[in-house]
Amino acid sequence: MDAELRDELRAGLAAARRWLAEYAEEGIELRPVAPATPAPNEPDPNAAETTPAADDAAKATPEPVATSSEPVARAPEPLTLLEEPAPFPPGASLDDVREALGDCQRCRLSEGRTQIVFGDGNPQADLMFVGEGPGAEEDRRGLPFVGRAGELLTAMIEKGLGIPRSEVYIANIVKCRPPNNRTPLADEAQTCSPYLHGQIAAVQPKVIIALGKPATSLLLGRDVAITRIRGQWHEYRGIPLMPTLHPAFVLRQYTEANRRAVWEDLKAASAKASETPST
Repeated sequence: MDAELRDELRAGLAAARRWLAEYAEEGIELRPVAPATPAPNEPDPNAAETTPAADDAAKATPEPVATSSEPVARAPEPLTLLEEPAPFPPGASLDDVREALGDCQRCRLSEGRTQIVFGDGNPQADLMFVGEGPGAEEDRRGLPFVGRAGELLTAMIEKGLGIPRSEVYIANIVKCRPPNNRTPLADEAQTCSPYLHGQIAAVQPKVIIALGKPATSLLLGRDVAITRIRGQWHEYRGIPLMPTLHPAFVLRQYTEANRRAVWEDLKAASAKASETPST
């Protein structure tokens, strides 16, 4: 094999391994693609041969024409980056945002929820945590981050930073539990995003901690790889934003490196909030 070609193949394999490692870190499962079904007018190579007579009969019979207006089923689209202005006047409170949300039936997530999970914590918090969506325990209790991931987040806040959980504010980009804890779809995030923007505007935190890829992507307005940008300062509408790993990811990949990374991010966020003057 030519040396140059061999080097190119090795570089390609190395790049593929890096992408697979990143997919694993993001919790993305890669599944084999099923063989394509032959189109109606194309011969199936695995089918038995037909006789000339049968072939002539098939040609003489016209194909039925589909007249259904039903939409073609599509695979669920990934979370897109949607940043709608919050439909609330300056000075609106969390109660105003919650009242506007009401008994929300604006997207399909309402069909499977037990209750809305709006938010929890100090309405004048210096630190605000934004996650992805409620899980089973959150859906049952009506509070964000009270399952296993929430227990880890609470320990990080209280034992790590020495701040009572009640002194921070915690919310998610969607307020109803997605089926099987999947990532919110684009239209679901779009429907709920004004209420998250309203919550942030009402709390006016000194620092936002975005937990995981979906929350970080939504707040920054672009698709991100959380393992690449965590620990780097960004900004959301003038508020410093620190992206970090989601506690659920840390539980799945419970390594010293991941725990240390989140701990360093939270320490930096707490320090930034302490040095930022109140407005």
